[in-house]
Amino acid sequence: FTAFFSQLPDPAIEDQGKDYIRPILNKYAALCVRCPDYGTRTNTVVLVDSEGHVTFTERNMINADVNQWKTSTYEFKLHS
Repeated sequence: FTAFFSQLPDPAIEDQGKDYIRPILNKYAALCVRCPDYGTRTNTVVLVDSEGHVTFTERNMINADVNQWKTSTYEFKLHS
């Protein structure tokens, strides 16, 4: 994800309104967004190794409380 987000914002967009758009992109393109009435509620990671073993981990916010999260992990193997 870091490599992807290091490409943001697009230079063409930045040049058009850099004083306005940069703060917005930094706030809403973050891995974890926390703003009034808007934010990250779920984080998901899917790992697949070369032998087809999958680890799926998801973290969900409980009751819109940024201090309460439930993490679930599932592991399985892909069929050939």
